[in-house]
Amino acid sequence: MRQIKEYCGIFGIVNANNAANQIYLGLHALQHRGQESAGIVTSVYDEARQKMVMPVHKGNGLVLDVFKKPSIFNSKLLGTSGIGHNRYSTSGSTNNRANIQPFVVQYRDGNLALAHNGNLSNARELRTTFIERGTLFQSTSDTELVLHLVAQSTRRRQEDKIIDALTQVEGAFSLVFLTDESLIAVRDPNGFRPLALGAIEGAGPDGTKAYCIASETCAFDLVGAEYIRDVEPGEILVINRAGCENGEFQSYHLGRNFGISQCIFEYVYFSRPDSKIFGESVDKVRRKIGKELAHDAPPPPPGKDGSCPIVISVPDSSNTATLGYVSECKKLELDCRFEIGLIRNHYVGRTFIAPGQDSRERKVRSKFNTVTGVLRDRIVVMIDDSIVRGTTAKQLVRMVRNAGAQEVHFRVASPPVISPCFYGMDFPSHEELFATRHGSELEEMKEWLQVDSLAYLSIEGLIRAVKSANESELGYCDACFTAKYPVPVSMGVSKDENEW
Repeated sequence: MRQIKEYCGIFGIVNANNAANQIYLGLHALQHRGQESAGIVTSVYDEARQKMVMPVHKGNGLVLDVFKKPSIFNSKLLGTSGIGHNRYSTSGSTNNRANIQPFVVQYRDGNLALAHNGNLSNARELRTTFIERGTLFQSTSDTELVLHLVAQSTRRRQEDKIIDALTQVEGAFSLVFLTDESLIAVRDPNGFRPLALGAIEGAGPDGTKAYCIASETCAFDLVGAEYIRDVEPGEILVINRAGCENGEFQSYHLGRNFGISQCIFEYVYFSRPDSKIFGESVDKVRRKIGKELAHDAPPPPPGKDGSCPIVISVPDSSNTATLGYVSECKKLELDCRFEIGLIRNHYVGRTFIAPGQDSRERKVRSKFNTVTGVLRDRIVVMIDDSIVRGTTAKQLVRMVRNAGAQEVHFRVASPPVISPCFYGMDFPSHEELFATRHGSELEEMKEWLQVDSLAYLSIEGLIRAVKSANESELGYCDACFTAKYPVPVSMGVSKDENEW
């Protein structure tokens, strides 16, 4: 599955020597969550101006490209606390540099910076209200709305202003605020997006602990942090230097109008398998998903010559589910074996495709290649995590057939995607989705893909897999598979609709 885009990765740290370096490493580990732009802001006392300031550096491109000059860390991004952001735009144009986060503002309570992962489902209504008041906007991102709500709050304390602002927004938001005094981590009451708290022993001044916040725990591994716990759905966690001394932080909770609905697609596709999200290992959940798929969609029987089918994954996000699938097939005495039949090139640049070429097909060919010796004359079972538009799947099937496969059977480790997401994933429109385009008719979809058979994991199988791996009683959002949206949404909203 390649047409659903990752959304954003956020990382924050407080009470850390060389905070910007740690944030850089954290963003590097979260690069898979957004490749369009990156930014870091820190908080430091400016001796010359006798006040706290927030230096910021951000730009388009990957983390390695945006922060390639050592001087950025040596003389600009100073301080012991800061936040960072990797962006894939789900609200606001990709090409508008004003949308690159973190956002940094000065207002009557001092400096304030913000990084956001998610989408506000009531952004259109909020923006209209602000425009009618005469509010000026610097970006077209829904994240800026939160800053305006904070700045215009009539509450007295800064923390209360942030709480007041967050009671007025709906949808998916995992946030990290940076103030002159603290780092504030927030998860929306539904808990759509993951957010975790970690600690680094001896990383602070005088050997004290540093505390960090990240979208996924794989970022903790790179900076040497220990996972403590998830930020709870609806929690506002205030992390300041005083709390770093004893590990005790002030925590507030937002009211909940709807049930908890953590994004199940994090387990299916988005998160790295070496991360722990929603309190459980992604690798463990994906293996369970693969095992359920073996029950719902077993492999075909051996060929006439007695050769067993080979099972290949579409790398990388379906690798773990494929291992679970093959493992369960062996338990069920279904004859098949795992092979590596597709190789992914991880180093394809964005400018590889020349104008006038069939860009989509060339893009697939530039990212994947077949192992002909493995595929020739074999019955091949291809496993992917999902099918969105179907164009990538169709081209991969064609490549496998051209490599000499005798038969090609496609298995999908999730149910058919029938609805767009309005909570932070950049989905195609409803009309572009593969399943809805073909009326969810399996035979018609099979013919279009030109495969010998096509089968999906059932929604019941997906829920069963997740629940068996993660015993938490918290619920999940499966709206992309069921069209049942847990929070009201505004249909027909374009991420570019506010561009000038």
